[in-house]
Amino acid sequence: MVDITHKSTTLRTAVAQAIVRVSKPETVTAIKNDTVPKGHVFAMSKAAGLLGVKRTPDILPDCHPLPIEFTGVEYEVNGLEIKVLFTVKTIYKTGVEVEAMHGASVVALNMYDMLKPIDKGIEIQSIKLLNKKGGKSDFSDKFRKDLTAAVVVCSDTISAGTKEDKAGKAIIAKLKSCDIQISEYVIIPDEKEIIQQKAQNFQEQGVDMVIYTGGTGLSSRDVTPEALTPILDRRIPGIEEAIRSYGQERTPFSMLSRSVAGTIENTLILALPGSTNGAKESMDAIFPAVLHSFRILKGARHD
Repeated sequence: MVDITHKSTTLRTAVAQAIVRVSKPETVTAIKNDTVPKGHVFAMSKAAGLLGVKRTPDILPDCHPLPIEFTGVEYEVNGLEIKVLFTVKTIYKTGVEVEAMHGASVVALNMYDMLKPIDKGIEIQSIKLLNKKGGKSDFSDKFRKDLTAAVVVCSDTISAGTKEDKAGKAIIAKLKSCDIQISEYVIIPDEKEIIQQKAQNFQEQGVDMVIYTGGTGLSSRDVTPEALTPILDRRIPGIEEAIRSYGQERTPFSMLSRSVAGTIENTLILALPGSTNGAKESMDAIFPAVLHSFRILKGARHD
């Protein structure tokens, strides 16, 4: 299976269709009048589809078991064609497109099985996904493609050259994957005045976001939150909560982090953990959704 442990849980919806085409009008009449010998075609086929969608990961080896939280089946009759519309919803880390198509196909196959004694010319056609919602693609910012970021590594040991920076590089990799230009990458010691100065300088230069890594723990030299909080115009608690919630699902030590998010005028300021995993997971938790903030801070702008 594909690794989805880095993904965030969101509402996922998929709608799929299957078309059952009968060969004579009498078949449609029998369905509507409930005179098919094997029983009520629509009701029994819906029940089969409900069972089928739950068994999707048992049939398809690369599908993740996931909580099916809604399944809806609708029928549209148009002449000799019966369109099956199958909707699946879940709140999970991965989508339900395959589940919806599997459910639609099972409904169609059950209809075929029930109708074949009275109609030998039935065909199943056009099993396909109609639409899907949820996941990263729905929450990406489609308006701003010109954002810039400065990455600031706060570490006495790294600035002294006794340790290699990996967290800052992980942040840069994530930013580049979101088409964000890196305006500067600097390493500084854990000094409040320098931390504040960097934030203010980058803001004055018009950098869209300044992302710090390091100094958010509990040691006496971890002063990044103390440095940044007084100079922020506004805090954004939701971003901070999202970072810690995402991390807590992966390690119990995330509750010890003091990540900070806020703004100085129109510049977004983020202070993330200094560990490589902590920085990477924090970025996964909020990107690309956090880019939506720039539609509000600076206004939406179409390319």
